[in-house]
Amino acid sequence: MERIETVIVGGGQAGMATSSWLRQAGHDHVVLERSDRPAHVWSDNRWDSFSTVTPNLYLRLPGAEYDGSDPNGFLSRAEIVGYFEQYAARFEVPLRYNTTVTAVEPADEGGYVVRTTERTIRAANVVIATGFFQIPRRPAAARALQPDIMQLHTTRYRNPESLPDGAVLVVGSAMSGCQIAEELYQQGRKVFLSTGATGRLPRRYRGRDIVDWLDRMGFFEIPLEKVPKGSTKFDSIPHLSGVNGGHTINLHRFARDGVTLLGRLGEMRDTTASFLPNLHDNLTRSDAFETEVLGMVDEYIGHQHPDTPQDDLPRMTDGFDQPVIESIDLAREGISTVIWATGYAIDYSIVRLPVVDPDGFPIQDRGVTRYPGLYFTGIPWMPSESSGTLGGVGASTRHIAARIAPATELAHTGLASH
Repeated sequence: MERIETVIVGGGQAGMATSSWLRQAGHDHVVLERSDRPAHVWSDNRWDSFSTVTPNLYLRLPGAEYDGSDPNGFLSRAEIVGYFEQYAARFEVPLRYNTTVTAVEPADEGGYVVRTTERTIRAANVVIATGFFQIPRRPAAARALQPDIMQLHTTRYRNPESLPDGAVLVVGSAMSGCQIAEELYQQGRKVFLSTGATGRLPRRYRGRDIVDWLDRMGFFEIPLEKVPKGSTKFDSIPHLSGVNGGHTINLHRFARDGVTLLGRLGEMRDTTASFLPNLHDNLTRSDAFETEVLGMVDEYIGHQHPDTPQDDLPRMTDGFDQPVIESIDLAREGISTVIWATGYAIDYSIVRLPVVDPDGFPIQDRGVTRYPGLYFTGIPWMPSESSGTLGGVGASTRHIAARIAPATELAHTGLASH
């Protein structure tokens, strides 16, 4: 049986960030990645025109913080994939590719046994860095749909040309669903969009990118119990886009441009889909989210930057002019494709210990579980939203690395004081 001091499960942004801290400390470790490349989700599960939604200034992996000439720009899919490949090479991340972890079990004599498809490893520490977005989720209604209608999750969508001719029903109006719906209708497709209550934010506000303002005011560091009323750790990412330099996404604009907006999906049978009559409620909630967050930004600006000019955002109401549709016949509407923008299920079942709550979320304090040597990282709300983002994963993984590496090893790295 192979023995390694620390095993990191997952070679994405969190796994590689944790590795970079441990490498600085001279700590023995390995990163197990089930695919054949680092951070494969960015290349394998994103569509061709995808770009980051946070500006480049928020790219803060340890040792590779953005210092280029376009801090307010956004990386394309190819650029972000290249960034991670360069990161793995530059920091000599000890990645083992094509290695699927099947179980993490407590060892009788302490530590853990990590079982993979290739070998078994004994480790004193295990860091679960498999992320928050793991298993593409489809509603049960998908099984009742006529088989000649193409169905695919957003992870399998690539571009409009890859779809059969015809109209498209996009189910889900969070970030991915809205971005894909926008691309499709701008390329001439007739689009139907089943909405939820996801919030909206302007791309820029009062002279700065909205993410810049939120970062400055510490919004991403707010613990869950202090975020806007009604929010949960499973909330969808608000409507934003970094495509073509970044722009605001607004469902009312979609309505003005000819997209048919629908309420939340109900049932499906053959070619018929039913929807809850809550379209206008969803639009109201999206509008209210923007109003509430901008109120927080305005309050911060008033205290910290009172000379900042005001911003008169356009107020659109076109979505409310659309009728509330409770049922459509997909065949009659010419819908040939359904794209499921319905998020992901989380799954940490490889860990053979009771380490998740009834929602499947890890039980931990800043990623540290009650089991010595077992950690989670790269997930939002550990303790704040930033711990699962490109901007905050460096700090959250540093905390985990400081718990793993002995103080004598950390003394020359600056980790010991954090």
